[in-house]
Amino acid sequence: AGTTFANPSSIYAATKLAQENILGSWCEAFNVPLAILRFQNVYGPGQSPTNPYTGIINIFHRVTAAGGVIDVYEDGNIGRDFVLVDDVVNSCAAALLDPRAETIFADIGFGKPTTILDAARIIAKLHNAPDPKISGKFRDGDVRWAVADTTAMVNELGVKPSVDFEDGARRVGDWLRETGHLS
Repeated sequence: AGTTFANPSSIYAATKLAQENILGSWCEAFNVPLAILRFQNVYGPGQSPTNPYTGIINIFHRVTAAGGVIDVYEDGNIGRDFVLVDDVVNSCAAALLDPRAETIFADIGFGKPTTILDAARIIAKLHNAPDPKISGKFRDGDVRWAVADTTAMVNELGVKPSVDFEDGARRVGDWLRETGHLS
């Protein structure tokens, strides 16, 4: 895997990098260990099913459970690294319990891309809904491709991503149904 050097292209990305730099300076000044965990697209049971800002997985489940067709933006080949919250929690716990004094940098993800079209197809299939349709619409500011390099997650934290997207999407659908958020 290649290395991407810090060159923020949005306010969001610039503030994330600034936070890492501030924490790094403070921790160095006070000799406090630091773990910088860079979460990818976190999803899972317990995530707000009604907040439009918490992600597309719940939206896709709601649309397809109602028999609707998922509207897939651009050409559907936007790549994301969806990581189930369980793997994120395991990574946080491992970082908190790590006795080393040096700073740890780790991308927290599954480490494999899932395109938005593939995610839509998987979720539509779970609900026996119609195939998604590519609309070509765009959202300003969307990143085309974002996938974690999980080397540090595995080697430094000892956490191996354990839940692939298909299984994770099924778990989310089951949870949404069990909690009455899907018809």
